[in-house]
Amino acid sequence: MSDSVDDSGQRARYWPVPVLRAVPAAIVALVITFSSNHAAGYGLLLFGGFAVVDGLVLLLAGATRLPADGRSRRTTQVQAVVTLAAAVAAFACNGFGLPAFIAVIVVFAVLTGALELTQGLRARRLSPFARDWMTIGGLTLLLAVAFLLTPPDYSQQLGGVEQVTGILDASIVLVGLLGAYLAITAVFHVIAGLSHKWGTVAPTAAPDGAPHA
Repeated sequence: MSDSVDDSGQRARYWPVPVLRAVPAAIVALVITFSSNHAAGYGLLLFGGFAVVDGLVLLLAGATRLPADGRSRRTTQVQAVVTLAAAVAAFACNGFGLPAFIAVIVVFAVLTGALELTQGLRARRLSPFARDWMTIGGLTLLLAVAFLLTPPDYSQQLGGVEQVTGILDASIVLVGLLGAYLAITAVFHVIAGLSHKWGTVAPTAAPDGAPHA
């Protein structure tokens, strides 16, 4: 069987995984976008909900639908465990304020981003999903950088030309950054998943009586 048919088979098996990963990311991104509550505790709860579903998708679907590549499967399983652990930490740390929110997101983003990026780099020229893994891994590491670069004591009084009253603080900025990250990754996951689905070419059936390859 040719490499193109084998590649097609991998795509046919794996394409639902990124689409399923997009669902919790899109839902939480929409909730953040249309919610006026950008408190750190609320952000932890929303992130925890996202991480539970994303971790389960990776654990139950990603690890079983990957091609027979032991290293990629192990990496995906480790990423799933880390994501689920981050969900537990998010729920457990709710109520500890902004420092807990920053710590949970940064640790999650550094670990899972590094795992997914490394997985993609190792699988270059070997897997049709390598570019997807590298892109999501890089975006997740950028989330960690953005959180680390935002001063926890940031506070800006709104008013003047904005015609908006209130205070823009670090909590609002960071929860917004989380929502933006989830929105971007959701769109990318959907595009990647559907691209793999539509790019799948079924092997041509042999005519009756003709020998199969």
